[in-house]
Amino acid sequence: MVVGVNVDNGTIDYRQFVNLNGAVKGPLTFSTLDRSENLSAYAENSFFILPNVALVGGGFFLRAVRDRKDRLLTDGDQSGRSTYDIAKPKFGVLWDVDPTWQVYGNVSGSAEAPTFDANSFATFATSNLRAQTATTYEVGTRGARPDLSWDLSLYRSEIQNELQCLTTSIFSPCSIVNADRTVHQGVEAGLGVAFLKSLVTVEDRVWFNAAYTYNDFFFVRDALYGDNRLPGVPTHYLRAEVLYRHPSGFYAGPNVEWSPQSYFADNANSLTVPAYALLNLRIGFDQGSAWSGYLEARNLLDKRYISSVAIAGIANASSEIFNPGTGRAIYGGLRYRW
Repeated sequence: MVVGVNVDNGTIDYRQFVNLNGAVKGPLTFSTLDRSENLSAYAENSFFILPNVALVGGGFFLRAVRDRKDRLLTDGDQSGRSTYDIAKPKFGVLWDVDPTWQVYGNVSGSAEAPTFDANSFATFATSNLRAQTATTYEVGTRGARPDLSWDLSLYRSEIQNELQCLTTSIFSPCSIVNADRTVHQGVEAGLGVAFLKSLVTVEDRVWFNAAYTYNDFFFVRDALYGDNRLPGVPTHYLRAEVLYRHPSGFYAGPNVEWSPQSYFADNANSLTVPAYALLNLRIGFDQGSAWSGYLEARNLLDKRYISSVAIAGIANASSEIFNPGTGRAIYGGLRYRW
């Protein structure tokens, strides 16, 4: 049985001033003392009904407090306090087909309380933000063989009061709002296959590795956005590589990152983010000993692309919500284990 308790409390002394010509701090315009309390407790146990089949049961409890004291009352008193108490269960089944192959399914609850974030500082006491809650259904399998590995998961999350970070001004990252009902469902898949063997030595391999996600996220009969797609997330995303591995620890090979279909940048589904594909090259050394290192050349073709978007309610081509991707670049690293 697994049982745990997490406590995470903090205080923010928040002050905002007028920006004078980008170099001088002007008059004080906003001042609050924000206190956050977070207590979560969870428990989970596996009950084996057969030597290789277990039923899983558990749950969690979350208590979150958001307390604000307004210290500058010239624009009104924005003090406030909200408390969130949420409990959710978890049920599942786990089948060990053999020591290296599992099949599983579960139904679990989750919750997230609003944070003091971005423009919600100025509106928290009056916006009455609700906690995000969800029920997630998931089935999947994972396993490994000497020259094969896989991980496949199909899921559906039915969400109430999803916390959305909507861009409303170029001067602030976003405002936190509650959506009504939304669904996140899709597929997460990983595959590794050694398709060439013994090219130089008996033990070397050429691997094909791929990680794919399918994201089907949408509103459910929303009063404003109907059944529109949720923005900011590619519908399809693939990262794949062909990697040569030598038993000495040396490895090298190209890889691609591919977002093959445009996706929406706003809740109104009026603006899209273009598709893109990147070509990279990775080389390194890792023998499982103390030292390892790598070099990776990314975006070899110097592709211009949008790497992410700050979502908006309604956007147009002039909206300042797009983040450019990095051009041609080289990254490297060393790691020491002890």
